[in-house]
Amino acid sequence: MRFAAAPGATELILVRHGESAPAVPGIPFPLVDGHGDPPLAPEGEAQAERVAACLVEQAVDAVYVTNLRRTAQTAAPLLSKIGLTAAVEPDLREVHLGEWEGGLFRMRVAAGDPVAARMLAEQRWDVIPGGEPDEAFCARVRAGVRRLHEDNPGKRLAVFTHSGVIGCALSLATGASRLAFARADNGSISRLVVEGDTWHVRSFNDTAHLAEMVTRE
Repeated sequence: MRFAAAPGATELILVRHGESAPAVPGIPFPLVDGHGDPPLAPEGEAQAERVAACLVEQAVDAVYVTNLRRTAQTAAPLLSKIGLTAAVEPDLREVHLGEWEGGLFRMRVAAGDPVAARMLAEQRWDVIPGGEPDEAFCARVRAGVRRLHEDNPGKRLAVFTHSGVIGCALSLATGASRLAFARADNGSISRLVVEGDTWHVRSFNDTAHLAEMVTRE
């Protein structure tokens, strides 16, 4: 029997933003409310076009982005095709990386920083100095998802967000460890159906629409 959502359930199409501009040592990204806010790289713009081509025929009722521009830039091609305006859900912005904001996170991970290894071992973002407490991050992601559901019963939403947020939402849905789903690819699509307090994971990290495109971290 095929899955059928209950009446009033909300389908969230969770899109990770396209690839953003690379971090350059000594030139931190601008910050928005303390969060690094790089624009999309050219590869990310191409990924955004492919996401739009994938979703344009899927009867999306509303589009949400966060207050970080890489999500709005990823959503833009879809919005131009379907004639909607995106709403902002700030609670679905990326986890705050404390002292590693502004692009430093990428460089520390690439360099094999022992704190990054500890983060993976303990399955917590907040081992990063000054990082957002894990409980607070997941509480706001839960609140954001619930708000989208309550405001959009029975609808299908395209939600342009971040890898950490997608990972947290699917962790909350499944009871998996916090970082089990935290490595969604740029431009990937995951699907979550919300029926009140019951959340169903329908897919994770679908990149078929990106075909042979090669992405960086």
